[in-house]
Amino acid sequence: MRKVVVCTFLTLDGVMQAPGGPDEDTGSGFEHGGWQKNASDDEVGAAIAGWYQHSDAMLLGRKTYDIFASYWPSADPGNPFTELMNSTPKYVASRTLTSLAWQNSALLEGDVADAVRALKSSEGGNINVVGSGDLAQTLMRHDLVDEYRLTIHPVIIGSGKRLFADGAIPTALEPVSVSTTKGGTVLAVYRPNGRPTYGSY
Repeated sequence: MRKVVVCTFLTLDGVMQAPGGPDEDTGSGFEHGGWQKNASDDEVGAAIAGWYQHSDAMLLGRKTYDIFASYWPSADPGNPFTELMNSTPKYVASRTLTSLAWQNSALLEGDVADAVRALKSSEGGNINVVGSGDLAQTLMRHDLVDEYRLTIHPVIIGSGKRLFADGAIPTALEPVSVSTTKGGTVLAVYRPNGRPTYGSY
């Protein structure tokens, strides 16, 4: 069984929207695009590269696909992620796209949850959900996420799309690994571990 792994950059207050640049995603009037640039360090890149070593596919929502497809095909070939992003098979969840121009991309057919269950049952390595907040929340609602790999950066934004938005299903998490870079970014890997238990002091 393949694992679905949510890989996401987060601010300390949980915002995942537009880490890469001012125009990446201005939905709902978001004005803080590019917040990750000065809140990151070299160790973050090294950690992300390690997270991709055991993955051989990406799962993307339509908006993240559009952002990536407009950048990576013509990105600097000297960037160590360029070949990875272009060569990795990409599965795209979209209700509006009918064709995909970016190499090694395929549209998921039918119900998203059913399509992802079929992918998980196929042969191969991990499937990374990159960005794609709406898709990630759909997968969470259907208990299809096997692991979270999060970079939590030392910056507070105060608004924007959050990975764990209001209405998220209560979930206990088992820590797999947690460390902090020299720049203060938390590199956290968690696995869902059933529902939370409650008590009192």
